[in-house]
Amino acid sequence: MNPTLSFSSPPPLNVSALRASCSACSMHQLCLPMGLGESDMQKLDQIIGRRRKVPKESLLYRMDDPFINLYAIRLGHFKTYQVSAGGEQQITGFQMAGELLGMDAISTDRHHCDAMALEDSEVCEIPFGRLEELFGTIPTLLHHFHRMMSREITREQNAMLLLGNMRAEQRFAAFLVNLASRYSARGYSSTSFQLRMSREEIGNYLGLTIESISRLLSRLKKQGLIRVANREIELLEPDHLRAMAAGTEH
Repeated sequence: MNPTLSFSSPPPLNVSALRASCSACSMHQLCLPMGLGESDMQKLDQIIGRRRKVPKESLLYRMDDPFINLYAIRLGHFKTYQVSAGGEQQITGFQMAGELLGMDAISTDRHHCDAMALEDSEVCEIPFGRLEELFGTIPTLLHHFHRMMSREITREQNAMLLLGNMRAEQRFAAFLVNLASRYSARGYSSTSFQLRMSREEIGNYLGLTIESISRLLSRLKKQGLIRVANREIELLEPDHLRAMAAGTEH
């Protein structure tokens, strides 16, 4: 690995720099609709519950817990997963700052998975009952929430395609491309970032063994498509990786 290579990754948790209002949060443009007036923003601030710190490998909620809050990720990364009757874990997704956790529980009032922090993280608790009351007075907020739910449905559909129809190399390329686009939307580098999840967790999510993930990393590295140092990844040929993910590369 070239020792001079530098990577762009989210800054470390800085508790002293946190401020109370949604308008001051660096992630608010991802969580909230653009163009909310000051009075509407104040209404939203009034219903936001506590800021909750979630240490690495701690659970935010468990499967079958009653649904009370949505959780806007302010800092850090999470994984969601289900545990089978035999005790086997199946990862259903990875979430990062600016995304909402808990939307799967809206229809049944029970959470359908466990949510665990992949690093020291922080969430904003949003009591869903009070949020629903605001939907009636702030139509823009309701429209934005519908868009977020639509994005979540689309992400789940893409995950099903990932596991059902793609060969292993294509799955992994799609995974890297997806992470890159999400980091880019948050103002970070779209080509250099740190994997917050382990190779075993990536393999679990993609339906591949940890050995397969290691082989794929080595293969893409030899092909000159990526550069790897432990969990640090640099995408050297992002266009090629996007074509590979789409199944259109030559």
